[in-house]
Amino acid sequence: MRVPVRFLPLSASAAALALLTGCFSATGSGDAGAEGGRIRVAMMQPPRSGLSPLSDDAFKLSRWSTAETLVKLDAQGDARPALATGWTRSGRSWTFTIRDGVTFHDGSKLTAEAVVRSLTRAATASPKPRILDGVDLTARADGNRVVVTTAVEDPLVPQRLSSPQLSILAAKAYRGKTVDPVGAGTGPFELTEVDGTSSASLDRYDDYWGGRAEAPGIDVTFVPDGTARAAALRSGEADIVEAVPVSQAALLDEDLITEVPMPRTNTLYLNTAKGAFRDPALRAAAREAIDAESIVKGVYEGRADVAEGLLGPALPWAAELREPVSRAKAGRPAGRTITLGTFTDRAELPEVAAALQQQLQKAGFRVKLDVREYAAIESDALAGEFDAFLLSRATVLDSGDPAAYLYSDFASDGSFNISQLADASVDKALRKAGETPTGDDRRAAVVAAEAAVLATDAAVPMLHERVIQGDAADVVGAAHDPRERELVTAATHLG
Repeated sequence: MRVPVRFLPLSASAAALALLTGCFSATGSGDAGAEGGRIRVAMMQPPRSGLSPLSDDAFKLSRWSTAETLVKLDAQGDARPALATGWTRSGRSWTFTIRDGVTFHDGSKLTAEAVVRSLTRAATASPKPRILDGVDLTARADGNRVVVTTAVEDPLVPQRLSSPQLSILAAKAYRGKTVDPVGAGTGPFELTEVDGTSSASLDRYDDYWGGRAEAPGIDVTFVPDGTARAAALRSGEADIVEAVPVSQAALLDEDLITEVPMPRTNTLYLNTAKGAFRDPALRAAAREAIDAESIVKGVYEGRADVAEGLLGPALPWAAELREPVSRAKAGRPAGRTITLGTFTDRAELPEVAAALQQQLQKAGFRVKLDVREYAAIESDALAGEFDAFLLSRATVLDSGDPAAYLYSDFASDGSFNISQLADASVDKALRKAGETPTGDDRRAAVVAAEAAVLATDAAVPMLHERVIQGDAADVVGAAHDPRERELVTAATHLG
């Protein structure tokens, strides 16, 4: 059943908008919203770690085009030059040539020593940035080159170095106990001011190595309330709004919103080690019982994509390589009782779980729901306490490569193996995917590993999420990035 959407009363919406208006008016140089003026951005989540690049706040620095990395990723997820112009590999070591003519926002020059300083700070941080979890990495300067060495051979080193968590900053950023990115990046916009968790300001950096930015600056306001963010776009108080809620999208002009496929899949994990779903035929029965299309239409109001596999449209090459998978024939549930777990932290999941309960009961299962906050349910899910577990799972981690996700979730020794899967053919396919060098061969190996997992019915992918971004009518060149690494670029401006 579709739960009715409840909107804020008019007075509450007006109050939120008034607060937001005050925030935007307090920042910038006064030409916000004018033709060729500063770009006003309403972002969902405020900084959690003072905009330290060693945290998830790094993605904000990347989306504002203020901090840059040695490498960037193209649409296929392949590594391309950024602050490094090229690289070579020899066993466990990779040598990166540093771009000439780059300056930090404080006027100091980008050198190999500066790169080593940033990478070493990240590699020795406690805790390490997520992209270096389990990776032992060292860096040393060699003239205008940097040699990066890992404890074991790692074909993903260039992709890892594309993570915003490994941004290269000036020496001034590292003078305190925490990393301070203000005035320390290399991008087309200089971060000039941060007002706690309320706002941030950036000015165009005219000496940017890639050419002068189109816009004179960016004024950012952090607006956790989705209704207020959408209201800011409707009223013209914001030029770019990230993460417009599904419930608000219908109230906006369709020309102002863009739905961006996310590398995130809603998947039903089935416990292969014990209970009803130890039987492959009953796993097949559960798969056949699920009507993902009705969930997309009912819960997500059509703003999601029905899954054909674990990897969705944010990775377009997966669909191009995917072939039909042979699966077990469905058996008869015969009233078997199963417990389905999920969590409340993502608003749609309890509603999806209720829809799944009805669909599975119609097929002959008896279904009990267990819905809690994620922090209270994760340990039970990983311990195999549920027959089925509904999860919204990111399929591409910080390296831009899905092999790590597949291994974590479906290898016999995977750290996030909710399905309790232990299958020799799956393990073999996952190892091959992880060891294959990047490029077409690795993509083919990843899709083969996905097929091996799907053949077991240990996981039933249902839908791929989208994020809804709002751009005012006069915004030109805003980025719509599935990996959420870009938002305002040097080419973005108000027309």
